[in-house]
Amino acid sequence: MKSERVCLSTIICQLKKMSESEKIQTQKNPLKGLFNYQWILKNIPFFLFLSFLAVLYIANGHMADRTIRNINNTTKQLKELQYEYKTLKSEVMFKSEEQQVIKATEPLGLKVIKETPMRLKSEK
Repeated sequence: MKSERVCLSTIICQLKKMSESEKIQTQKNPLKGLFNYQWILKNIPFFLFLSFLAVLYIANGHMADRTIRNINNTTKQLKELQYEYKTLKSEVMFKSEEQQVIKATEPLGLKVIKETPMRLKSEK
């Protein structure tokens, strides 16, 4: 029995020494213990959170690009409308000059009266 106890105690001592040697090896290489299965499982929610943030970051970039394109298109349309407004305004100003109005009304038989109009008086 004593020999069995001695044998068992030596085996236990050897196992302890082996586990100590493994500890020393993992202390020498800290990255080896960093990426073990349990650590990965423990940090899955964090990895999912990081993935979600990455997707949001990419989506935000695409939305910003689309918004910039829309702003540029709207700016171009606004400039075109401003040019059209200025052109139409200048045409209206030109056509509303007295000489242009006279030329436009001559085919209709309307003429400019050079006499002053008469005032009509009503009796009460």
